[in-house]
Amino acid sequence: MSGETMAAPFRIYNTRTRSVEPFAPIEDGKIGIYVCGMTVYDRCHMGHARAMVVFDAFVRYLRFRGWDVNFIRNFTDVDDKIIARANERGEDPIALSARFIDAFHEDADALGLIRPDKEPKVSETIGAIQDLIASLVEKGNAYLSEGTVWFDVKSHASYGQLSGQKVDELQSPDSVPGKKHPADFALWKAVKPGEPSWDSPWGPGRPGWHIECSAMCMGCIGPTIDIHGGGLDLVFPHHENEIAQSEAHTTQTYANYWMHNGMLTMSNGQKMGKSLGNVWNVQNALNEFPAESLRLYYLQALYRSPLPWGDEALPEALASLCRLYEAREVAEAMVGQEDPAQVARDLGDDAQAVLELSKNFEVNFLAALDDDFNTAKAMASVFELVRAVNRFANHKKAKKRGGPVVAGALKALRLVSSSLGILAMDVDAFQEEVKSKRCAAMGISIDDIEAKILARTEARANRDWAASDAIRDELDNAGVVLMDGADRTTWRIRVTDAAE
Repeated sequence: MSGETMAAPFRIYNTRTRSVEPFAPIEDGKIGIYVCGMTVYDRCHMGHARAMVVFDAFVRYLRFRGWDVNFIRNFTDVDDKIIARANERGEDPIALSARFIDAFHEDADALGLIRPDKEPKVSETIGAIQDLIASLVEKGNAYLSEGTVWFDVKSHASYGQLSGQKVDELQSPDSVPGKKHPADFALWKAVKPGEPSWDSPWGPGRPGWHIECSAMCMGCIGPTIDIHGGGLDLVFPHHENEIAQSEAHTTQTYANYWMHNGMLTMSNGQKMGKSLGNVWNVQNALNEFPAESLRLYYLQALYRSPLPWGDEALPEALASLCRLYEAREVAEAMVGQEDPAQVARDLGDDAQAVLELSKNFEVNFLAALDDDFNTAKAMASVFELVRAVNRFANHKKAKKRGGPVVAGALKALRLVSSSLGILAMDVDAFQEEVKSKRCAAMGISIDDIEAKILARTEARANRDWAASDAIRDELDNAGVVLMDGADRTTWRIRVTDAAE
């Protein structure tokens, strides 16, 4: 299986049209993707990481399918929240955001994410932002009031096209002096004490939130981009405002496709967010779970659907991931040189099932991903194949003769690794990561485990079966599973069973 087919066609849900559409690029074989990134005033949490992993996987897959992808993700390093946090700590806002950009890269690298082709920052785009604002003022789409430049939403006839909002029905919780309409939004904010500012034709100030992305996006890709991505919570007002200001400036379509990932939802229906006090940082998650288990957690669902979050989310994802690795391990241990069809006839229905699922896997797997990047359906086909491999592995002759039967399954699992970044590790390296992180999370010392295993080995050598069994039971109760081999005993951490 390979990604030799160049620029394979696919379909994607377009938030703007509320339908799944065939993708048509601006330029054959090329895709420009802009994803709204972090406002860097703290470490990223599991809600942020869904967008990070979804778009990382999407870009990987597009490149695997032959597309030349220009992937841009920005940093908002000038913002109200950053300024408030910096003032709380007595720190320079730009220095604080720079520190959290470093922390973001640390988390993203630990997650195994690819770096975007460019990562523009607001603080480095001030000139382009001011040029864009000046254009909107000149065209009559923006106006100055007391040092702040506002975008006039009534000046853009199609305002509301993305979110379905109607301008005349929009209200504001409070009135701001100088605004013509409650929905008008700031392009340039007049300077306030204690805030970073830049000189401008309208007086000292700083950019509003929405204008920054238009300037960075068009500066990195062009006046029209293929796909604009981000979380569903950004549809209104952020992305709606991006469209209005960008299309008022260029008179061209700003983005041909809008791709939004769903939110993580808590048991009470809330999304995960710092303002709600219900966050779990990615750094904390990666201290306790392998990165690929986080990746599987996000990709087990369709990207635009809500994704439940709770205490069992990552343990269950890890259990599922362990089943994938263990099936690959079992299959890799099978040998044999016979014709696979003959082996399958000899070994029965379970062997036949592996051959049949392997034969159809690539078509089904790629078809799922080509149809609105349906990773949930694609991963369901992976687990179906893995269950078949595990059933076949129970046959008493599978290990000695089953190699040819599972060859196609192993090829299929390599496809999963190449296209989505799951099952990318060596089995032993993966299991070592599981042991290291889960032992730390459970408060178990690896050195103590190894010492107990050594004591058990000595007890067995002395035929002290009672002592041997007592040590095994003690470790088992602690979640440590022993595997006695011909020359040594190895061990693994028991993970929570998850429903298949």
